[in-house]
Amino acid sequence: MESTEKDLLRGGQFLVKEISCDDIFTPEDFSEEQNMMKEAVAEFVDRELWPNKPRFEAKDYALTESCMRKAAEMGFLGVAVPEQYGGLGMGFVSTMLVCDYISGATGSFSTAFGAHTGIGTLPILLYGNEEQKQKYIPKLATGEWFGSYCLTEPSAGSDANSGKTKAVLSEDGKTYKINGQKMWISNAGFCHLMIVFARIEDDKYITGFIVEYDPENPNGITMGEEEHKLGIRASSTRQVFFNDTVVPVENMLSTRGNGFKIAMNALNVGRIKLAVACLDSQRRIITESVKYANERVQFKTPISSFGAIQQKIAEMATNCWVGETACYRAAKNIEDRIELRKNNGKDTEQEAELKAVEEYAIECSILKVAVSEYTQKCSDEGIQIFGGMGFSEDTPMESAWRDARITRIYEGTNEINRMLSIGMLIKKAMKGHVDLLTPANAVANELTSIPSFETPDYSELFSEEKSIVKNLKKLFLMVSGAALQKYGEDIENHQQLMLAASDILIQIYMAESAILRAEKLAKSKGEDNVKEEIAMAKLNLFHAIDVIETAGKHSIISFSTGDEQRMMLMGLKRYIKYVNMPNIIELRNIIAQKVIKENKYCF
Repeated sequence: MESTEKDLLRGGQFLVKEISCDDIFTPEDFSEEQNMMKEAVAEFVDRELWPNKPRFEAKDYALTESCMRKAAEMGFLGVAVPEQYGGLGMGFVSTMLVCDYISGATGSFSTAFGAHTGIGTLPILLYGNEEQKQKYIPKLATGEWFGSYCLTEPSAGSDANSGKTKAVLSEDGKTYKINGQKMWISNAGFCHLMIVFARIEDDKYITGFIVEYDPENPNGITMGEEEHKLGIRASSTRQVFFNDTVVPVENMLSTRGNGFKIAMNALNVGRIKLAVACLDSQRRIITESVKYANERVQFKTPISSFGAIQQKIAEMATNCWVGETACYRAAKNIEDRIELRKNNGKDTEQEAELKAVEEYAIECSILKVAVSEYTQKCSDEGIQIFGGMGFSEDTPMESAWRDARITRIYEGTNEINRMLSIGMLIKKAMKGHVDLLTPANAVANELTSIPSFETPDYSELFSEEKSIVKNLKKLFLMVSGAALQKYGEDIENHQQLMLAASDILIQIYMAESAILRAEKLAKSKGEDNVKEEIAMAKLNLFHAIDVIETAGKHSIISFSTGDEQRMMLMGLKRYIKYVNMPNIIELRNIIAQKVIKENKYCF
């Protein structure tokens, strides 16, 4: 049945709507074609990337380029590109799936792949005119050319629009001359095309340009040496200098002054793709860790039988499973909205994708933050399970830990993304896309009313957990509503408050996703057959409540006093109440025993 505008949740609406488990897409819903694609990608990684990890760590840039060419031969670089431009024309979920499974072996290749297929190709696909698309996209889709993206400058990092690179129109009006410096440019060492952002005259906003690069005829482009980095060591990262680089006027991307919008929308897609690109590294870290724990004998017993190790394995597996769940939930929302916009006939395929991803920009930021932090934690615990061996380059743990660190920085730092998620939610509320006011008022009224002391019937699976998620949404509305009332638009200057609010928002989205997936699984396979998934959803919620309680308390105390503060702290207590709190040690044991028995990440 086709979705209608009415059926589809808008971005951020998960906060104010009750969602059924039948309404979310999960990895169990992958089509046969998607599962085949997943297997093909995993087989490529096991053959070409995983055995070569030491070479990537030894900064073998040529290997990264060679593997990119092999990925191109398999069609992986063109998954998101429409068939008329030489790609496979697959849907958004399939492009996420390829990005997920191709990224697990090494962050070096993952970064090269992500930079090329994302910010190196998408700006032309989404904003280029037909002539530009016909000229450049087939070369990028087939790996004949590789792309890079030149936005960041020494003085312009998170403040992307403050770049000083200049583009000056020639007297005959046929070309622009670009002068300036860019830094941290992924794929710079082997790219043939750059998306370059520069300012024309004193324009308020930067402009995008498509710049071809040929080392034999550099056209005023020079490169710095390869940067020596903590992780992603074989990902080519250089400074790029433009000295009177001549660019034809027809290579302006979109319109003058539209560069900031191009940059921001490319980053929205980049954020959800980065989140999904953090998943398979976790699966592989967990698998390597549990194999080691099963083989490593101390005190005459495998260390996997120790509760301290089982706790780590259970938490690692839970975070990975929850992250995967939320990524594919959001991916399908985006895919459905793309289809809806295309079917309405108003948008081209590219416009539909652009607007659909923009619609779910809040979820993209949530996922970027949550999953990158899960990955860092997973790799850190991987080292700990290996003990002293984990600190050695002879095991894959230390490189996984180093590679994970960049994920909290690029595509917008996690701090920026936390604040963005709240800022975008406020903007959506002001535009009327998400009605926060009505439910926030209802919560305020509820707080002053006498609570019911009846214990509800929580006999059905997840009935209490779903009720808690509903209450956590009320808690968010209570805190954010009161904070907005106090500070109005000036709330953006209260960054610590926004960070705390975003922690609540993130936990709600991730916890709800996990509960709905486990409930859906229980309905289709029977509760007894998905005990571990049920345990993971409950364990995750338990942790979410802890995070939310702390963030809520910090927020309330920071902006309220007297009766208002007392009332909200009582509301906080009411909304995090968990009557039949599970035994989390038992939950962890259920999860860990399954992973230990299977000797791999098995969900």
